[in-house]
Amino acid sequence: MSGEDYPSDDDRSFVSAKSSHDVHTGSRFSPEEEASLLAESNKLKSDANSLFAHGSFEEAVQTYDRALSSCPNYLEYEIAVLHSNISACHIKAEQWKEATDSATKSIESLERIDPLPKPKVAQDASRGKLQAQSAVEEIDDETAEKIEALEKSGRTRDDVQKIRVKAFLRRAKARSETGGWAALQGAYEDYAFLSTIPTLSPLDKKTVQRSMREIGPKLDDAKSKEMAEMMSKLKGLGNTMLKPFGLSTNNFQFVKDENSGGYSMNFNQNT
Repeated sequence: MSGEDYPSDDDRSFVSAKSSHDVHTGSRFSPEEEASLLAESNKLKSDANSLFAHGSFEEAVQTYDRALSSCPNYLEYEIAVLHSNISACHIKAEQWKEATDSATKSIESLERIDPLPKPKVAQDASRGKLQAQSAVEEIDDETAEKIEALEKSGRTRDDVQKIRVKAFLRRAKARSETGGWAALQGAYEDYAFLSTIPTLSPLDKKTVQRSMREIGPKLDDAKSKEMAEMMSKLKGLGNTMLKPFGLSTNNFQFVKDENSGGYSMNFNQNT
């Protein structure tokens, strides 16, 4: 399987951390306290990696959670790595919702460090619609400070991108296994994003291309099935409301106008 199946995203240690209560207080620990907390978190992460390697996925998740509790919350990179590793555990245990949620948390942490470029939007005068153009990277002062702090800690934006790729691969995998129109659509969008990354490894690129081909037909089938189920429920509700009047939804027929694409409604008392 592709690289997203392995939880050990990053085992390097460095001094620069945050506390679990900082998200509420906004305070930072002293360098000494940060170093101690991070060392404890890294030790727990190493233990969790070992548990994963031996197939003890539930115990690995619990240990990664303890590592998260020890890791200061303003150190988004470390938090992202741990959430991504937790997602890998849930995938191995076929816990698709939990895997999706953990991967999303990883992606959100990385977004707070180094936001993805936002697509430039322009007005298409000929059709009156907003059209997305090439992505434009705009780095504000706060993001620039976070990137600078990241680089001082020994990390780079390339490191962030590597974890981001793994998190997106894991979320896409979990969503595709969840099934259903919304989940499959989300998986397709994740794979579509990954397909735009020029530094994607050949193995991951192959995984993305194959997955997009496989999801296409499943997405169409899920959409048709869910639309049919929704229409059936609406018809049942309509029949309940019309029954006191001696009518049913069969009395109403919708006819499509092939020229305009709109619909007109005909009433048939004898249906």
